[in-house]
Amino acid sequence: MKRKTVFLDVDGTLIDYEARCPDSAREAVNKARQAGHKVYICTGCSKAEILKRNLPRLDGMIGGNGCYVEDDGEVILHQSLSREQTRSIADWCRERNLGFYLESNAGIFCNDRFLEQGEEVMIRYALGKGADQSAAADVSTQFLAQMIHVPYEEMDRDDVNKISFVLSDYQDHLDSARAFPDLEANTWGGKGEHALFGDLGPAGITIKSAIQALLRHLQADQADTIAFGDAKIDLSMFELCGFSVAMGNGGPEIKEAADYVTADVNDDGLYKAFEHLGLFEPADL
Repeated sequence: MKRKTVFLDVDGTLIDYEARCPDSAREAVNKARQAGHKVYICTGCSKAEILKRNLPRLDGMIGGNGCYVEDDGEVILHQSLSREQTRSIADWCRERNLGFYLESNAGIFCNDRFLEQGEEVMIRYALGKGADQSAAADVSTQFLAQMIHVPYEEMDRDDVNKISFVLSDYQDHLDSARAFPDLEANTWGGKGEHALFGDLGPAGITIKSAIQALLRHLQADQADTIAFGDAKIDLSMFELCGFSVAMGNGGPEIKEAADYVTADVNDDGLYKAFEHLGLFEPADL
């Protein structure tokens, strides 16, 4: 089989919504790489956050919604916010009394308000993904444990991939897009007006452009790429890659856009799809 370049979303695809990587998903990635295929994660998370996840060995990553690209330990692309942009966003969030955190490859740095608001909003995020109350509380605890609290005066870093902030209302996202027209404004944690977070990152940097940069580096053919995802944000991967797979736990939009729909992340969905696509020799789990 011709060698493929595989791009995996993380939450809900490679790992479940409680941040656990199924043994079958780990085995699928290992077998595909042993067969000569390259496997990368494609995520909005920064490298610092990914390093805290117990993931299988990968060939590299696209992080920060495309701000960071790495192949076999080599940095291919890293576009961060300027110190002035980071300070301006921090000032804007502070004026609106919004909890926020800076996503950097060196760590995840949050303000006072995020320590106060983060627990509840992350529980809501996990509940929305199907976790029960106990599991949702665990997800929230694990997420907050990653945070490094820093004083407001130390928020003017120059190594920030993007900044996420709690939405008190969807209007916060709309206002952020108007306040920072030179940046990319997105939401996550829910659809449309049910989104829980807004985020701001460098303009002109997208998941599409990051995948293209990596493919140029690899001298790989776009037609030989496969994208896996479970959410609307993964549609940009689907639009660019040669073949797309939606997880069974994904929403209707991602399933309608996919070339193939596999099983739920916790029903060996990744393994079944890898096997179906011939990324390794068929075998019983």
